[in-house]
Amino acid sequence: METFTAVLHKEEDMYVAECPEVGTFSQGKNINEAIKNLTEATKLYLEEFPLKKKVKPLMTTFEVG
Repeated sequence: METFTAVLHKEEDMYVAECPEVGTFSQGKNINEAIKNLTEATKLYLEEFPLKKKVKPLMTTFEVG
């Protein structure tokens, strides 16, 4: 079992979830559903396109203005 990152944001009445390590996206009506759907999308993607190397994204914050 591997651990991946989920980045979520809300768009109107849905949550959009992205896995930056793989490039998969999904959505759900709540955070749990979005992560569940992202997990399934990522699993299916990795079955077809296995990762060649493990790379964790560098995440930080920045200010504008």
